[in-house]
Amino acid sequence: MQIFRAHVLCCAGTGCTSSKSLQIIDEFEKHIKDNHIDDEVKVIKTGCFGLCAEGPIVVIYPEGTMYVRVAPEDVKEIVEEHLVKGRTVSRLLAGHHDAEAISQSLDDVDFFSRQKRIALRNCGVINPESIDEYIARDGYVALAKVLTEMTPQQAIDVVTASGLRGRGGAGFPAGRKWQFAANSKGDIKYVCCNADEGDPGAFMDRSILEGDPHSVIEAMTIAGYAIGANHGFIYIRAEYPIAVQRLNIAIKQAKEYGLIGDRIFDTDFSFSLEIRLGAGAFVCGEETALMTSIEGKRGEPRVRPPFPAVKGLFGKPTILNNVETYANIPVIFTHGPEWFNTIGTEKSKGTKVFAVGGKIMNTGLVEIPMGTTLREIVYDIGGGIPNGKKFKAAQTGGPSGGCIPAEHLDTPIDYDSLARIGSMMGSGGLIVMDEDNCMVDIAKFFLEFTVDESCGKCPPCRIGTKRMLEILEKITNGKGEDGDIEKLEELAKSISKSALCGLGQTAPNPVLSTLRYFRHEYEAHIYDKKCPAGVCKAMLQYKINPDKCIGCSLCSRKCPVEAISGERKKPYVIDQSMCTKCGVCMETCKFAAIYKG
Repeated sequence: MQIFRAHVLCCAGTGCTSSKSLQIIDEFEKHIKDNHIDDEVKVIKTGCFGLCAEGPIVVIYPEGTMYVRVAPEDVKEIVEEHLVKGRTVSRLLAGHHDAEAISQSLDDVDFFSRQKRIALRNCGVINPESIDEYIARDGYVALAKVLTEMTPQQAIDVVTASGLRGRGGAGFPAGRKWQFAANSKGDIKYVCCNADEGDPGAFMDRSILEGDPHSVIEAMTIAGYAIGANHGFIYIRAEYPIAVQRLNIAIKQAKEYGLIGDRIFDTDFSFSLEIRLGAGAFVCGEETALMTSIEGKRGEPRVRPPFPAVKGLFGKPTILNNVETYANIPVIFTHGPEWFNTIGTEKSKGTKVFAVGGKIMNTGLVEIPMGTTLREIVYDIGGGIPNGKKFKAAQTGGPSGGCIPAEHLDTPIDYDSLARIGSMMGSGGLIVMDEDNCMVDIAKFFLEFTVDESCGKCPPCRIGTKRMLEILEKITNGKGEDGDIEKLEELAKSISKSALCGLGQTAPNPVLSTLRYFRHEYEAHIYDKKCPAGVCKAMLQYKINPDKCIGCSLCSRKCPVEAISGERKKPYVIDQSMCTKCGVCMETCKFAAIYKG
């Protein structure tokens, strides 16, 4: 085995790949060869490091030096300075923009040092296309232990004792789900993986599959042994080409190594896996709709009971967990359920991965112990709100979740705490909003998504959410009436009680949570005909402050509809009847004389 003095790890996840990381890898290999150190330095393509806001990211070991926002033209300098001369390239270090916060290694960056990575343990650490690197990180040790030392029931008992709850949204105990399927009678059983995350802004499962696909394969094989299933399906949306490619590579490698297939580890247990591509329907994230889609039918939910553990895929007992849930399974067996049980809170064990986006400095993936407060995520890990703006709310759980206001910033992030304040964990999307966001508009955005993605099978979701959206559109267009809020609440409660599947039942959550905490914004839209955040165009007016306007005429010259007039060196005015509210005048003004009112 060849030993290298340095390893150059380059992110090749979707985000960094779109920013030329594959070209960066090629440049590293070229310049390393040009400097005749190709027998000393190895370049490794990895998955996502998590700090997407600073990508493309390159980490050089053994120092652990992290370079951010690397461009192909930076590579020559990194090779010559760092790898040849042993000097860091300061301008590319994390924190280089802050003279007091320059970090030379990954462990020095608050974004990473405050996390506990279990599901993401191998992302950004190994080459996801190398089974040998996964094995070097204790990969498939758990599978070997389960197949050679445990009975199926003992394997289920371990998962139950760990306290692991499903990370797909509902938080159902994984061990209990496995037990139900194991107890169900059937000559054929199935194991399914939900890799169809469809929440706006969510990319946790995609990143795990891009950075550590073998962890899911290993976990599904363990699950198959535990419940008595010999075949599994990974349902993944076709919009994830890198994840699909790496899954195919990983499945092929696992077959070649005898880690899936016939008589694994010379036991009587056999297990096979195949991939099914989804067309991107949000409803196919619901377990019964997903199974219906795998069967080749239109992806629509089924009435429950019977539950999938009794009658699932092709009418056979089936368990379905999402990618993040499976990613925790091998670690639970290698470290023990007691170890996992010590992380998190009493009823929410382990960690949770969030895709943090919106109005926040450090967008990306974070994995934190359950019980970490929202404030820690937003300010300590996320770096706070850009441009000195105030935190207003955070949306968790995507279209099925709710908005958490500033008054609950110190709420621990776990299943029960979020439910108490009207939100939910969901699959892990976390969208941060500042004072410039209109909460009525936010509720409308998520409801637009739900209406568009509804499968249409049940009237409460098909018709009810459409009626709610119509009311929200009326309110944001300045035509809201007395009684509209009450109609929204009545519809929301009715849909929650009567929709066929969990997605329909939770569709009204964004409206209910914004009404709970930001009712005054709805009232301002309806009764004052004003949008407090200045977002809803129908109620928006651009005005010129005569005390600040110097009469430069720039706004008048830039206005596309000639709605601004006046005399040079005197305050200009905007004709509201002509204004299209495009905002060009405000963007153009160099003296902050134009404001939204």
